[in-house]
Amino acid sequence: MKLQKSQIDQGPILYLVPTPIGNIEDISPRAVDTLKKVDVILCEDTRVTKILLSHFNITATLISYHNFNEEERTEDALSILSKAKDIALVSDAGMPLVSDPGYVLVREAIEKGYRVISIPGPNAGITALIASGLPTEKFLFYGFLSSKPNKRRQEITQLQDIPYTILFYEAPHRINDTLADMEELLGTREVVVARELTKTYEEYVRGTLDEVKDLIYRGEIVIVLSGAKELKQVTSLNEKPIEEHYQFYLDQGLQDKEAMKQVASDRKVAKSTIYKTLESLKGSLK
Repeated sequence: MKLQKSQIDQGPILYLVPTPIGNIEDISPRAVDTLKKVDVILCEDTRVTKILLSHFNITATLISYHNFNEEERTEDALSILSKAKDIALVSDAGMPLVSDPGYVLVREAIEKGYRVISIPGPNAGITALIASGLPTEKFLFYGFLSSKPNKRRQEITQLQDIPYTILFYEAPHRINDTLADMEELLGTREVVVARELTKTYEEYVRGTLDEVKDLIYRGEIVIVLSGAKELKQVTSLNEKPIEEHYQFYLDQGLQDKEAMKQVASDRKVAKSTIYKTLESLKGSLK
């Protein structure tokens, strides 16, 4: 067990600092103060971060930290922390680590006993969600789907029974293919496509998957998708013979009793009913 009390503990700190997702004024005073006082700032693209720092008259040592050098730069960052120097990690926009690199560094910093402090701030997914008009009490943040069509379709299928609002990030050149796949695999669902959030051309397109799938979208995009109203997978399994339904859960890694319990739950019958049916089938095969 590790206990961190950031206001009491001493020693170097790794700060996770959010940056604006569009409107530069959305950065908090605390975030600006943190960037001013740290010794080093890790960032995805030094050119992007320099623009932000220049706006607030911040001079700091910048080190690139992105998906292609994450492990190497993590070692560099740990070395800096070991010299009692504070570090800030930022992404190009929004919260670091959310569909961006940083997990490896945070994990290693914690393992080494360094303090990790997260500064609250902008996030495109949450910004889109609360203005979407879709349910917000429970939601799933998924981030980017695979760029490979077959893998993307597989991922969408795996999400088909999630009853909560789901948040995705998507690139403009893939958005219509993704929406078309969602309509084909999920059927009619409410969806909101939010783009260029907090910027001059901010836009929310609200409708059904069929209505929004063939429009032209540019810029940074968030898809806010309504959750499943009925469980397609369960409906499909309930149409199969009980032994196939049961075998499906065994193939998913469930133990014998757990699989029978899940089949009974899906079919809304007593577990003993499933047990007797399976036993009778085994007997008929002897």
